[in-house]
Amino acid sequence: MKVQNITDVDAFFKVIDSCKGTVELVTGEGDRLNLKSKLCQYVSMANIFSQGNVEIPELELVAHESEDVEKLIDFMING
Repeated sequence: MKVQNITDVDAFFKVIDSCKGTVELVTGEGDRLNLKSKLCQYVSMANIFSQGNVEIPELELVAHESEDVEKLIDFMING
């Protein structure tokens, strides 16, 4: 799933942390980073913000549990 225009990064990671299963960020090179890992969260955000972004324009995520997909969709719709 692709998520776009994340302006509240803290809220986004709270949703990720609340997910039951693994949630992975797919990089441009096709690598998958486990976003449940705080280290991976910091590395991915440092990379995005080092490019001068104030918000996260687009991410490709893979959530392994259907209820986690629903949480992420709800976050994108309702914030």
